[in-house]
Amino acid sequence: MAKAATLRTLSDDQLLDELDSAKKELFNLRFAFATGQLDNSAQVAATKRDIARIHTVLREREIAAADVLLGPSGGPVQDSAADLAGASQGSAADLAGSSDDPEQGSAASSAASTGDPS
Repeated sequence: MAKAATLRTLSDDQLLDELDSAKKELFNLRFAFATGQLDNSAQVAATKRDIARIHTVLREREIAAADVLLGPSGGPVQDSAADLAGASQGSAADLAGSSDDPEQGSAASSAASTGDPS
């Protein structure tokens, strides 16, 4: 078939037609392979790659259309890396110093209040 650069020059309708014909060709190749009539089994892999190329070009166009509508970031502005690093360090320190288990801190506090060293 064609390289991706050649596929990019085609319209969406032409790409969909190419995709349909490539899928039909793959079906026929698989049928011929199963019945032992296919001489060159590499044709199956080549047709699969052609289908993947067409899907790739169609997906590139989808992403380009979404970028036009939403902008390159695709959504709200992200926090800076420094803000994210500071937030994650603080939360890790909070988790290390605090305990959600009420039993863990109660034994030490009850021993201190009664004066019992055990």
